[in-house]
Amino acid sequence: MDNTPTRLSLPLTGGCLCGAIRYRITDAPYDAEFCHCRQCQRATGGPVAAWMDFRIEQAIWEQGTPREYASSDQVRRGFCPQCGTALTYRHTGYADLLTLSIASLDQPDQVAPRYHLHTNSQCRWLTLVDDSPRYPDSRG
Repeated sequence: MDNTPTRLSLPLTGGCLCGAIRYRITDAPYDAEFCHCRQCQRATGGPVAAWMDFRIEQAIWEQGTPREYASSDQVRRGFCPQCGTALTYRHTGYADLLTLSIASLDQPDQVAPRYHLHTNSQCRWLTLVDDSPRYPDSRG
């Protein structure tokens, strides 16, 4: 199985399921990860979330903007208010950073996660075959 991302073509574009929200990213993400935490599982409805990280000024909302939900004291999760698509993760302690769902890209094969976070919450029935580093909690 080839999990090599396709050649990155900038700008990156994406949006929600219904098309009410569209965005453009002007530069490559500085990082990308899989998250297996229970909050990401519940917020996305999947066993794992794939995220990519940017400086907030790199994300341009071209149509609509996500509505945010405070999933904890310091975390805001953005979603489309029309279709519910999970789009963003934002930690209020890092106001200059924004995390976007890789799956919301028009061409999600362009960005590949580099590691797994919160594997202590990974669903036991999910088998992932890759050589990426795994962290039981966060990386820090």
